[in-house]
Order: sequence, then C-alpha cells, then structure tokens
Amino acid sequence: MTTGYPSQVTDADLEWCYEAVHGVSRTFSITIDRLEEPMARQICLGYLLCRIADTIEDAGHIPPDIQTELLESYDDVLDPDVAYDAEAFLTDVEPWIPDEESADWNVVAHTPRVVNTFESLEDEPREIMRDPVRELVGGMAMFTSRYADEGGLRLQTLEELEEYCWYAAGTVGTLITGLVSRGTSPERAEILRENARSFALLLQLVNIAKDVETDYHEENNVYLPAEWLEEEDVALDSVTDEAHHTGVTNVIRRVTGRAENYLDDAHRYLEVLPERNGNTLSAWAIPYLLAVGTLRELRERPEDVVREGDVKISRAEVFAVLQQFEQDVSRAALEELRAEMTEKPLHQ
Repeated sequence: MTTGYPSQVTDADLEWCYEAVHGVSRTFSITIDRLEEPMARQICLGYLLCRIADTIEDAGHIPPDIQTELLESYDDVLDPDVAYDAEAFLTDVEPWIPDEESADWNVVAHTPRVVNTFESLEDEPREIMRDPVRELVGGMAMFTSRYADEGGLRLQTLEELEEYCWYAAGTVGTLITGLVSRGTSPERAEILRENARSFALLLQLVNIAKDVETDYHEENNVYLPAEWLEEEDVALDSVTDEAHHTGVTNVIRRVTGRAENYLDDAHRYLEVLPERNGNTLSAWAIPYLLAVGTLRELRERPEDVVREGDVKISRAEVFAVLQQFEQDVSRAALEELRAEMTEKPLHQ
C-alpha cells in the first residue's frame, strides 16, 4: 500500500481521482463526464470524499463499533481544527481493507491522495463542500452507532428511512447546490435550496427500492421500514426469504411510491439549475431520467427485486438517454422525456 503522499498535488493526482470515480460509480461517472472545469473536479472530489465514508458504513465485515470509530476519525481528518491527518486515518483503517481490494476500497486506501487533492482546491468551493461532507460522515457514524447491537442497519420507520436518506444523499445535494448556485440570483438560489432535498431523496429512495437483496446480503443492512414490513408479517432478517416475497414486494411498492412523490420537486430543481462555473444541465438531468426509468420498472415489476435480486433499466435505454444529450436538450424537452420514460423505455 502506498502512503506518504506529498502535500504538493500534481495533475496525476487529479487524473487518478477522475479514474477512481469511473471505477466506483456509473452514475457519477456520467455526471462528471458531462461537467466542465472547474465544476468537474469539485464534484469529483466531493463525491470521492463521501464515497470513503459510504464504503466504511457499508462494510459488513467491520464491527459496528469500529465502523463508528473509523467514521469519527475520518471526520477529524476533514476538520481543519483537529490535528489528525489522512495518513493517521489510513493507519487506523488499513487492517480492515480487504486483501482483494475492490474499486471502493482502493479509494479508501488512497484517502491521503483524495484529501490532499481536495485541500488544494480554491478556498470558496473547498469550504462550501466541507460542511456537507462532514454532515454526511457524522450522520453515518450516528447510524452505525444506533444499530451497533444489530450488526447492521435496521431502519424502523418511514421517518427514519428519510433521515438516513438525508445523511446519505441530501447532504450531497447540499454540496452540489452550494457549488452550482454561486453567482446566481438570490431567488434562483432559494428555489434550488428548496428542491435540493427532493432531488437527492428521489435518487436515494430509488436505490433503496431496487437494491434490497444486495443491501441485505452484502452489507447486512435493511433500509425498508420495519413498521411497513411488520404490516406484511415480515421479520427484518427475513426480507429475502422466498416465503415473504409477496410481503416484501408490497413494501417495495410503497417505497417506490414515496420516491415518485419527489419527482415534481426534483424536476423543478433542474428547471432553475444554472449552467455556469462548468456546470451543465445534462450532468444532472441524465441521472434524473435514469431514476424516472427505474421507477417505471419498479412500478411494473417490483417482484423482480426479490425474485431476481435487481431491477434496472436496460443498457439500450441508458444509451438512448445519453444519445438525447449529444446535442443540447431544452428544459421543455426534458419534461417530454420524463413523460415518455414514465410510460415506456425510451428506446422503444
């Protein structure tokens, strides 16, 4: 493992960060490819900082009390007033990095490189990003501590589910909104802030609805509200049992419906999104439309989440969405695309 990164950040460090995002997230990879500088590097680094915390929080092989300690230590790395650096954090987390490093754990193993590159940003964007990232890290530490005795997250209510979604995604929405709203009018900035939560919760609830089996078997986390599962006579530790497919499917339908409630506000966010400082409409419209398509699939075949382990839109439809943005897409056209994808795959 390489440690001892120099404080002097090079072009190679930034290039490594771009490559790392391509390895860990298809969606954010698309987003960053659509952004221009300086927004591209800012969003890239903000995402990687969050991904480090997310990887630790999702690690089923790390005891919850250790997860909490590592997350709190990582928050100290990001706190400019605490004398605890990324190298010290790497020493603490190294025993928990799997021998066969995934792309996610490779990012964790390069925490000093990510943090150093982040700290090299200009003061204004760096400080806009710092508080939302630290809020995400603190929220994840709170949840791992809350469910330490269960060995994994076991969310109880809809309110707790959306609290978790706030820390996992809403904070990222705050980070993005802080960056894209710089220099825009106060009125537009206020509309962005009012709708940022809906945009983030839409994307996160879609992920939760479609990834029930993966979240349980790979992370030992159950995000479906226990109160809704109880109404279907499903125990939290039986969410993937074949005998409970019908009950779990009903809960997935409810989570899907909750996500759909955020579509209009998320669309409003895109309607006023400024295209400046390297920001583009397509960078955020594409993941929004992919979520619209995934919601359609979840609405039409929710049982496949528990029967087949996943629900996603086809590669052909993803390609069709990307093709739409090879040329500039107007905001009016975005509404037409949403309507079409709500009813059927875009490529059909």
